[in-house]
Amino acid sequence: MMFLLVLPQVYLLGAALTIIGVVCLGSTFVLLNSFLPLLASNHPDVSKQKNDVQSAQLKLSVQISSKGVGLGYAAAVSVQVVSILLLVLLKKAHFSSESTPLRFILFVVGSFWAALTIPGALWLRDRPGPPLKASTSRQKRMSQAVRYLVFAWSSVWKTVRTAAKLRQTGIFLVAWFLLSDAIATVSGTAILFARTELHMGTIAIALLSITATSSGIAGAFAWPRISKRFGFETKTVIIACVLMMEIIPFYGLLGFLPFIRSWGVGGLQQAWEIYPLGFVHGFVMGGLSSYCRAFYGEIIPPGREAAFYALYAITDKGSSAVGPAIVGAIVDSVGTIRPAFGFLAVLIALPIPLVYFVDVRKGRADALALSEQGKRAADQNLAMEDYQGSGGEASEGLLQERRKDEGDED
Repeated sequence: MMFLLVLPQVYLLGAALTIIGVVCLGSTFVLLNSFLPLLASNHPDVSKQKNDVQSAQLKLSVQISSKGVGLGYAAAVSVQVVSILLLVLLKKAHFSSESTPLRFILFVVGSFWAALTIPGALWLRDRPGPPLKASTSRQKRMSQAVRYLVFAWSSVWKTVRTAAKLRQTGIFLVAWFLLSDAIATVSGTAILFARTELHMGTIAIALLSITATSSGIAGAFAWPRISKRFGFETKTVIIACVLMMEIIPFYGLLGFLPFIRSWGVGGLQQAWEIYPLGFVHGFVMGGLSSYCRAFYGEIIPPGREAAFYALYAITDKGSSAVGPAIVGAIVDSVGTIRPAFGFLAVLIALPIPLVYFVDVRKGRADALALSEQGKRAADQNLAMEDYQGSGGEASEGLLQERRKDEGDED
């Protein structure tokens, strides 16, 4: 909403607002994702299961995740369609600043976003979990914001150390790092290619975004049906989505073949060719967004969902600059974007063997064992604190009295 005030003269304000928005959005997704394992494990259908509870819980996680992703994509398409219509109408008016229509659209989007967060804030129950630890005398000297910041990053570091003990979780996080890097690089390269090589305008690229988002809805609801029809495991669906994404760079590489170039079409020589690839990208993303999140939720320790999904988000966003930086170096060295498709083909393929070797049953068992170990350690620490706070002090006092009596006898 505040982008309405961002003029060219104060463009740095736009950068600051973007940083704040991205941080808040990432934090929101971390907290929302942490509800997914809880919703699945406490669902009545899972509670009724006596055999193979883990399989039922994973299937339900995928269903919930798929519906959530599908509804999210549907909301995104609606907003994009309304935004394009507003942009077309506002372009006909004459404003003193060319950025006014875009700033007004951002204000409208922000207003809807703020309004639609109210139902979730009112009706979503608090996620169960222990409260923050009481602050020590040293921490009391710090402001509450600083204490929360220190607590958050120390929690992330503890989560990293815990994840290092869980082999299956660690393997998947590495795979997710590579996969999210590939996704971000494909999206960025496609937009850059559309702008520079295909000379597409703002409206055409907006329509490309709508195409990809609409197909994401189809993918989110179609992949669970495909999985059920062919009996695919969750990681099989993830691998199938990654292989399907390879269509995008391989199609771009067809433009290097002389006989295809002579046709004047094929290999992304015409602007309309990018729209079917946008459909493929969205359809794949609908599956990956649903299945990766649910798959990860099954191999993390119960009770640590928020912390581990924070690590999941950091792994996702932390990798987003690696691939685009390499693509930028390729473009600078050769002067064109098309050779970057070869790099994309390799980057997309890298997480496939890692995902294949993840054993979800062993990962779940290791996570449960580590969670139980942590609970026992916490109980022992609590018992020790109680002992030192009450019985321990009493025993020490009795011992001192006994020593004093013995000294008097001597």
